[in-house]
Amino acid sequence: MRITEKTRIDALLKTYPFLLDFLVNLTPKFSKLKNPIMRKTVGKLATMRQAASLGDMAVEDLLTAVAAEIRNVTQEDVEVNLGAEEEKPFMDRQARLEVLKDIIRDLHQGVDLETLKKRFAELIKDVDAHEISEMEQTLIAEGMPAEEVKRLCDVHVQVFRESLETKEPPVLVAGHPLHTLWAENRALEKILFSLEEIFQAVGAASQPAISNALGERLRLDLETLSDIEKHYLKKENQLFPLLEAKGISGPSKVMWAIHDDIRAHLKELKGHAAEGRRTDVRKLGRQLATEIRDMIYKEEKILFPASLEALDERDWARVKHGEEEIGYAWVVPGTDWKPSLEPQRKDLIMEESLKKLKLETGALSPELVNLVLKHLPFDISVVDENDTVVYYSDTPDRIFSRRPGVIGRKVQNCHPPASVHVVNKILAAFKAGRKDTAEFWIQMGGKFVLIRYLAVRDQNGAYKGCLEVSQDVTSIRKLEGQKRLLDWE
Repeated sequence: MRITEKTRIDALLKTYPFLLDFLVNLTPKFSKLKNPIMRKTVGKLATMRQAASLGDMAVEDLLTAVAAEIRNVTQEDVEVNLGAEEEKPFMDRQARLEVLKDIIRDLHQGVDLETLKKRFAELIKDVDAHEISEMEQTLIAEGMPAEEVKRLCDVHVQVFRESLETKEPPVLVAGHPLHTLWAENRALEKILFSLEEIFQAVGAASQPAISNALGERLRLDLETLSDIEKHYLKKENQLFPLLEAKGISGPSKVMWAIHDDIRAHLKELKGHAAEGRRTDVRKLGRQLATEIRDMIYKEEKILFPASLEALDERDWARVKHGEEEIGYAWVVPGTDWKPSLEPQRKDLIMEESLKKLKLETGALSPELVNLVLKHLPFDISVVDENDTVVYYSDTPDRIFSRRPGVIGRKVQNCHPPASVHVVNKILAAFKAGRKDTAEFWIQMGGKFVLIRYLAVRDQNGAYKGCLEVSQDVTSIRKLEGQKRLLDWE
């Protein structure tokens, strides 16, 4: 028997089944070989050199240990051959995915970053944006909390950074939605450069408070930075829903959570600036600038390439249509790109526009139904029994922004990851019949807003969906006495 660095683990295990338990006892890293998926993918393709890398051990040590175990159990003569040529990385898509997941799991468990970079270089070497998105999505689907993936997102991007840097940036035509986002990033970098100069000056100042001149410049730059909200809304409301429709949900779950961190830190930084707290401004400002720069990197190295691969011309036309409603941050989009296909409208009204809808207490034309819903003194959104958003009322002054891209999206994906568990809890109570309503009230922008979730049931009590009603009740709360119809003028 002769074993080399190129001997495949699968062949060894088929010939010597006892080696499975031996390998698992040799190092806890090999316990993954008991996972059926790992056995069918990585285990089937991995050579001894690649297995050594997976086990974070020298290939010489692994070959020597395996040879000794075979001799001990079978009394066969085993020859060990070292010095094989360098192993090619895994090319099988599923095997690569399993190795990537394994690297990130180890990263989250505290394994040294340089060790994992070495393993990545030996087993994968090159990675594309879609693979990273797929890996994050699969880890979340397998039970790793989205918050945990987000928490170490910056670190695990470092593992792949060298590979990502070799990728040529996509060629984008001015006016294409991704070109507009790219142009916004260039403008955003200029704002960050100005802010970082301010943070440096704030740190160098000897007085405890920020000077008036520096404070005014800081205030203006932070107000300009606030337009980052439009940039993120275009991603959340236009890009993410279409990616999810293609089965790609990793970026939306991870990036949206980071967006919310950036929003919260920007709001906090504005508070520090208003109070003139020099130390807090400098510390949080630098942190915020780093978070935003890291997001720019993730967008352009992961999100944009993955989106170009997944979406077709009609999808981009839909994104373009919706982004005009949200607006643009710091730039005017180009006009060179023209979609060759028009977006397909999700028309929720009956095709026969003149036919009336027969209701329990009357009949209305689809046109009148649409107008009535748009004139309600509150906003509504409708989620069906499968948790899919199927309608929202397009009222002129909606409290919470909605865009066409939300239609057909799972309601869980329309909420920040930090609150999804509450949404699921409410829906589970509705479906089980334990609750029929859930009410919340918040104060925002000088308004007192009442938010109600109502279970929708048929005449037999079967759950058919959920109705969300949001209403500005500021003026209602102030009502006193009475005002009769005859008092109207």
